[in-house]
Amino acid sequence: MCEEHQAGVGRRAVFLTGAAAAVTLGSVSFASAAEGGRIRTRTVRGTLEPGAPDFVYVPVEVPHGVREIRVAYTYDRPQVPAGTAGNALDIGVFDERGTGLGGEGFRGWSGGARTEFFVRADEATPGYVPGPVRAGTWHIALGPYTVAPQGLSYEITVTLTFGEPGRTPRPVHPPERAKGRGRAWYRGDCHLHSWHSDGRRTPGEIAALARAAGLDFVNSSDHNTHSAHAHWAEAAGDDLLVLLGEEVTTRNGHVVALGTDPGTFVDWRYRARDNRFGRFARQIRRAGGLVVPAHPHATCIGCTWKFGFGEADAVEVWNGPWTPDDEVALADWDGMLVASVRDGRDWIPAMGSSDAHRDPDTVGLPQTVVLADDLSRRAIQDGIRAGRCYVAESAAVSLALTASGPRGEHAGIGERLRVADDSPVVVRAEVTGAPSCTVRLVTDQGVLHTSAPLPESGEGAVEWRTTPAYAAYVRAEVRHEATVPPLPGSLAAFTNPVFLGRR
Repeated sequence: MCEEHQAGVGRRAVFLTGAAAAVTLGSVSFASAAEGGRIRTRTVRGTLEPGAPDFVYVPVEVPHGVREIRVAYTYDRPQVPAGTAGNALDIGVFDERGTGLGGEGFRGWSGGARTEFFVRADEATPGYVPGPVRAGTWHIALGPYTVAPQGLSYEITVTLTFGEPGRTPRPVHPPERAKGRGRAWYRGDCHLHSWHSDGRRTPGEIAALARAAGLDFVNSSDHNTHSAHAHWAEAAGDDLLVLLGEEVTTRNGHVVALGTDPGTFVDWRYRARDNRFGRFARQIRRAGGLVVPAHPHATCIGCTWKFGFGEADAVEVWNGPWTPDDEVALADWDGMLVASVRDGRDWIPAMGSSDAHRDPDTVGLPQTVVLADDLSRRAIQDGIRAGRCYVAESAAVSLALTASGPRGEHAGIGERLRVADDSPVVVRAEVTGAPSCTVRLVTDQGVLHTSAPLPESGEGAVEWRTTPAYAAYVRAEVRHEATVPPLPGSLAAFTNPVFLGRR
């Protein structure tokens, strides 16, 4: 039996929940199994106006004895003028524990990737967390990402199936250590999407592509859900370390939670003006993860980073194939390095990841190469946090950068060469796998050395002499030939800095 319920929200219905703007509509009720049969369905229709809140909650009164809740939805997509955002409506669900910020009641989120989902004790749609469908007020969460000038009309169909609940499987997670090679350089991709959010690949398919790309580790980072955590164990192995995390996708930027404890969910329902990000950054660290703002200068709606970098453990400077917004992110990060040496404060390491979702996205383009004591969660995180890493476009490219003092002092990527300000310093960069590329040495004074193009073998070494008084740090960039001079060519690789001087 199907029943209908009308709902709508306009500008007057908006209120603040202490996080992002949100509104809760009138509830949808169901008869019990005894009164209505084994399957009950209700349909909800409504319209969101331009300026709608970030989240609209549709309460669903779930009676006792429900085995499965299934939700399907549609919304209109009217034509809009060029340059005007059309309709895009995300969806998820919270159980009877409520919608409070922090996500105690969180049961799943698929954004705009799916038109329907189900949750029951023994199984759930990817992006959703299996578990009992307990009686109480559940909430369908709608996220109007963009609303056309004509408004956004939606229809939601909720189906409850009554019956024995089934047993919730105990989650099995990947191990925190792989075989490794002791202290060595390990290659990884820390920003990847599976079919548990808006990707199209299974964890197993991603793992196969990671191995083919020569990677040693990956990080699970689906949008606004941790449901994939329990599905990576079979993909891991002695040759591939799988870290668990999430891409926390707010309306004011995205942040990768890198290597959190299994089952960690991080809420995303806030904006920069809500002053909530610090709370969730601390949650990521308490769960053993790193806080990594992703693609901070990306041009997609809601992607530009607006929370500042005070809570960042690293920053994703290179995201997918090299584009102008990566060039801006690199320049912005270099400015932060300059400020750190000027003010004598801590610096933020840079990294890069593919953000691969589906074919033809390339897993491992780019990849972060980390000097770590072992191939383990903690060792990889320690290497990234210390900046002992560089970014390369593929496993074919290797880059080393060292600085040496007059008495045998030595420092590598992410380290400090502690010599007097007037001491002569030799900086050496060694490259393989980058034919016809040039090597640039960048300091707090700018680009101070550019090599001739490397030979067709792609191998070469560059040496440059300086002093700490002249260059407070040195980092290396390997650039392809410029396609539009005088703009620089795209990156083949770049390093975190070597710092010079005793400070």
